[in-house]
Amino acid sequence: MQREIQVICGNVNIPNLSGFLKSINSIASENDVIIQGLNADLIAGERHLHFAVGKALRAIAAGRNIANDPGIEIMRYASGERQIERSFSIGLHKGENNAVFVLLGKMDNLILALSSLKELIIENPCSELLAYSDYKRQGILSVFGITDAEIEASGEEHIPELVIERVALADFVK
Repeated sequence: MQREIQVICGNVNIPNLSGFLKSINSIASENDVIIQGLNADLIAGERHLHFAVGKALRAIAAGRNIANDPGIEIMRYASGERQIERSFSIGLHKGENNAVFVLLGKMDNLILALSSLKELIIENPCSELLAYSDYKRQGILSVFGITDAEIEASGEEHIPELVIERVALADFVK
């Protein structure tokens, strides 16, 4: 099945996480699309997101996916984790979120799903929300287990590449 990919970013206040995820799942099922929300503050740039989505879709196409749900497989790669439970660390949380949503499906369906999703979030440019910054540094180092020694060896400016390396190795590590 030919699937298109759309990405939308924005701010969302989530008072009740399970209720919010139910709303997202309803939008997805009503429009026959897959929607995966991620914490944009833990994405080390657009390249990180695109690389993770590509790896996940290739794994699914080759039958090498670990998660049965394509959205969870995307989250797994985005988090650089082999274990599904540990990948949830990069998901949305209760309270204020800078969020990125990855949508997969047929273009007509994606347009309808995006329209519904825009009612739940305050849209912001992905180029801004996904860009790596000092604001994101500590969370990213923590989630991806990047050490001071690695930063010393490669340089502070290479933290996004270290994250992409974790994504690339997600199939092999742990």
